Amino acid sequence: MTAPLRWGIIGTGGIAHTFARDLAFIDSGVAVAVGSRSIESANAFADEFDIAGRYDSYEELVNDPEVEAVYVATPHPMHFDNAMLALEQGKPVLVEKAFTVTADQASKLVEVAAKKKLFMMEAMWTRFLPHVIAIRELIADGSIGEIVSFEADNGERFEYDSSSRFFNPDLGGGAMLDLGVYLISFASMLLGPPTKMMAMIDPAPTGVDMADSMIFGYANGAHALLNTTMAARTSIRASISGAKARIEIEGDFYAPSAFSLITRDGVARRFEFATEGRGLHYEAAEVARCVRSGLLESPLMPLHETVEIMTTMESVLATR
Repeated sequence: MTAPLRWGIIGTGGIAHTFARDLAFIDSGVAVAVGSRSIESANAFADEFDIAGRYDSYEELVNDPEVEAVYVATPHPMHFDNAMLALEQGKPVLVEKAFTVTADQASKLVEVAAKKKLFMMEAMWTRFLPHVIAIRELIADGSIGEIVSFEADNGERFEYDSSSRFFNPDLGGGAMLDLGVYLISFASMLLGPPTKMMAMIDPAPTGVDMADSMIFGYANGAHALLNTTMAARTSIRASISGAKARIEIEGDFYAPSAFSLITRDGVARRFEFATEGRGLHYEAAEVARCVRSGLLESPLMPLHETVEIMTTMESVLATR
């Protein structure tokens, strides 16, 4: 029986809590250390999840010999430095989405990981959820025919506060990096990088993007219509339309969900999936599988695609 991958977690925010909580649903991963900017925060987190290693510096965490892989769960602008720190210490790394703030940063991390022959992956947990795996299988076997369009929205209501991370440009604020990344990543999974795009962006008072509406075009003639906003809770549904049938994913489409396969004649078949926890344990299991198999990246979330997604997001934001 393969020993569980021993995780060190950088950051003690909400997503770090969810990740640590979801590790309980798998046998292939266990948290053994946590790093924070204060020992009080590290101790509180470690006490909650019964973690032995607790540090008030990220350098100490990545140097802990018990840590086999590092999960970066800090705000977006810190991802590059935190991930690079892990790589420089020879640790495989899982980096929260959005992977970095710029495509150039993403490319540099990929280059270093390749040079050091270390596994690295963007923590786009949606890719590994049961309903998304099933959707990819249906598309691959021709159940919906060639994809013609993808439509999705992802909006949440965040009350305006110039100091919050959602609206603070120094903390990577804006709808794109927190919400839009799900839309663009899903579109990329289905259709690859767009060959043309149109976008309309409205800013918040701090200058970050408050709302983004996008139309992407692809070489095969398919279109993607995507909308994200921090001003309202939207339906957060998604629809994939093909020449033979369409798939309608219930909200929240990027989290554990159900979907329906609907033929052109209106015949519907609903797919439901039992999922424990929030669902981050599926990506953790994939990292463990890849690391134990000697892989340097996941075939379901390859590094070249992460760079392409960052490039697309950067291109959209450049239109404001």
